Amino acid sequence: MKVLDFPLVKITFAFIFGVVASYYMHFSISLVALLLALFSVLFCLSYYSSLKNSKKYILFGFSVYSLSFILGILTLLSHTESLQKDNYTQCKSAFENPQSIVLLLREKLKSNDYSDRYIAHVKSISGKNYSGKIIINVQKDSSKNALLIGNILKVKTTLQHSKSAKNPNQFDYSTYLANKQIYAQIYCQKKDILVSKTLQKDIWYYCGKLHSRIISNLEKSNFSKSEMNVALALILGQQQEISQDIIQDYQYSGATHILSVSGLHVGFIMLFITFILKPIPNTKRGSFIKLTSILISLAGFAVISGLSPSVLRSVVMFSFLAIGNHLRRNGNIYHTLLVSILLILLFEPYFLFDVGFQLSYLALFFILWLQPILKNIYKPKNKITLYIWEALTVSFAAQIGTLPLCLFYFHQFPGLFFVTNIIILPVLSFIMIAGIIVMLIAIFTSPPLIIIMIFEKSIYLLNLMIHGVASIESFVIRDISFNSYYLLSFYLLIISFIIWIKKPNYSKLIFILSTVILVQLSFILTKIQKESERELIVYNEKNNTLVSERIGSKIVLFTRDINLEKNSKNRNINPYLVGNSIALTKVEATKNLLYFKNKKILIIDSSGIYPFNLKPDILILTQTPKINLDRLLKNIHPKIIISDGSNSNSIQNLWKNSCIKRNIPFHSTTEKGYYKL
Repeated sequence: MKVLDFPLVKITFAFIFGVVASYYMHFSISLVALLLALFSVLFCLSYYSSLKNSKKYILFGFSVYSLSFILGILTLLSHTESLQKDNYTQCKSAFENPQSIVLLLREKLKSNDYSDRYIAHVKSISGKNYSGKIIINVQKDSSKNALLIGNILKVKTTLQHSKSAKNPNQFDYSTYLANKQIYAQIYCQKKDILVSKTLQKDIWYYCGKLHSRIISNLEKSNFSKSEMNVALALILGQQQEISQDIIQDYQYSGATHILSVSGLHVGFIMLFITFILKPIPNTKRGSFIKLTSILISLAGFAVISGLSPSVLRSVVMFSFLAIGNHLRRNGNIYHTLLVSILLILLFEPYFLFDVGFQLSYLALFFILWLQPILKNIYKPKNKITLYIWEALTVSFAAQIGTLPLCLFYFHQFPGLFFVTNIIILPVLSFIMIAGIIVMLIAIFTSPPLIIIMIFEKSIYLLNLMIHGVASIESFVIRDISFNSYYLLSFYLLIISFIIWIKKPNYSKLIFILSTVILVQLSFILTKIQKESERELIVYNEKNNTLVSERIGSKIVLFTRDINLEKNSKNRNINPYLVGNSIALTKVEATKNLLYFKNKKILIIDSSGIYPFNLKPDILILTQTPKINLDRLLKNIHPKIIISDGSNSNSIQNLWKNSCIKRNIPFHSTTEKGYYKL
């Protein structure tokens, strides 16, 4: 049976399309409820009609897929916590004035230079019951009394909305958190927090306690701090304490995926357990014992690692693969993969918009689909050569499957990824097996010194090899422009080529050639759009003035610092250049007067100098100029005032009040982000 002929495939895709439609189109709950009722009736009627008349089966199929689509919409809406009446976002006063907030600590996040960060659950605000996840930032101090998972905290503070992207094409942290149902943050000091003596002892508390016990026993064994942090990331997916330099090495070498628990890690565990259980015969009873052991082991690993979403996702995915392998049905591996996707999205539909979820399933799908084809290209007889070839084909299959998506999200490509995978797989295999043994021992007691030494040296060797590959920076291709047109067309090209390779014929060749034309059209369309756009942007830069004027592919930047190379790498400008596939044409010193699209733009900087007789359409204030804005507005009457990030917050508040009095729009890039004309 062909994979696409399986009804669940179409149902799953219809459900996914429903989730995507709900995410971008924002349906009302009343409309979705009405559609659900109508299509439920249609489903029942078409089902009974199809029993009597097989020709009406098409109507039944349409009703099933439509109902799946509607259920996808409804599932996302029901999991959008901001729409719920008891969510803290409904308490507007908490964002305006300090309120007494009771929180339950649920998860420890990676700390920054200034704060320890946690995910907490809101219990109440000013005595009223509310719910929802929130990030709490506790300022670091000299005290060693760390907060524990399960602590109930009380703090009087104001909720702050998560900061959105302030400049074009930058990573939108606010949207990233909203997809995790986190809509606000709290900033406080330890002295402001009242910690309840009682702990809420749920599964997350025991996971946190188990994790703390493992770390404590490893520290007692004199495990090197830097190597231990990598070990915790490799085995348990805990990246909170790992250094930025090590993370960068793994990024540049193309090995980032091994630092966060994914299908690779859970797959290792599954293979290891399968290897241990190999002596058990493959009888009906023996097979069931193997399956049960694998499922219990994977569930135990999820608990030890702290029940993080990425771990749960991978465990569910491989649990279904284990079940599919146990059932031994033809084509079952793909169907099982789809069942796991459907089940995960039914409980967590926002996972669909998580990069890790997308990359995990794409990598696994292409390994299952493409790797056997690549493997058959060359069949070495030597076992070592066979191992290297299989490692290469798995790596290439995963990389080909995830490459367009990686370029779309990260705009860089580690050219030596295949070298990394060849040299680290033997060491990584040993580390994963040794690591599982060490972590299991550390649950009960401090591991023996000899085991710790071997484990520590193997991680040191892994880091050394990763650093060696990452140090060849010329192979790391950065700032690759890759938009949604390229993403779609390149995936169609890859899929069509694999379909043709599996069983070549004329119609499939036509499909390949059509996708090649589609790729060319995506380049042409991108170029046409690029050449036709004209825009002026005022950036949100804290210590500088940045204004860009773009006409087609030519872009001029006006700033105080006229170093072209330095500005092209500026963290606020570079994402815009990469996102629009353009390069800085030239950099000029900031001017007091600009003309764009028949609009007169006046820029007043710290000098406070401006022509008195000018009537500009737009006034840009930068570098906190010493001016009396009320007096200035009487003379020039601009249509809008823009204040960039280089101005002090206090003066911006005064300017905002002056604009409100005169009914003039005021745009602060600190508050609203960049301004685009």
